[in-house]
Amino acid sequence: MASKDKSDASLREALAALQRLADAFAQRRAQLAQSAGLSEAQWRVLEQIAAEDFMPSLFARRRARSAAAVSKVIRQLLDQKLIAVEIAEGDARQRRYSLSGAGRAAMETVRRDRERALARIWADFEPAPLARFAAFATELAERMELHARDEEKRTAQQRAAKRAPAAKKGPQTKGARRGGPIIKT
Repeated sequence: MASKDKSDASLREALAALQRLADAFAQRRAQLAQSAGLSEAQWRVLEQIAAEDFMPSLFARRRARSAAAVSKVIRQLLDQKLIAVEIAEGDARQRRYSLSGAGRAAMETVRRDRERALARIWADFEPAPLARFAAFATELAERMELHARDEEKRTAQQRAAKRAPAAKKGPQTKGARRGGPIIKT
């Protein structure tokens, strides 16, 4: 029983440390964005536009955001003159986004602040502990992603199972939809 208590205590300590790290990382991302006068959402969109493969609908899907939320951020960036938009060549339905001079300057501010933080925070670590951390973090992320996928499948199956009894009742006639009697076929 003592070893179970030790492993439970170790797990709680590890989870607390991970939560502290996640909180510190989120705080640092917010600081980096603010240093350039951006929100975190604006920074994320600018990063994607800088990569030159930005598609608002795909970005929204990847980030589990609504298309309306991404459109709002794009309008903010346009209003702040941080990005430019033009109709794509060959397909007038598509838009091509690019950073303006002010947008490039904002991203450069973030890059400089990030580099300064990397040098100050990470530079003194030896390569071996960094490699162990990277390996552990990668394995942990993979396990978490696998668990998330499995949970999505499980909940989808549960939703399908709940809908299945309703589907077994059979089709209804048009009269049933208009308020008439239900006639099973």
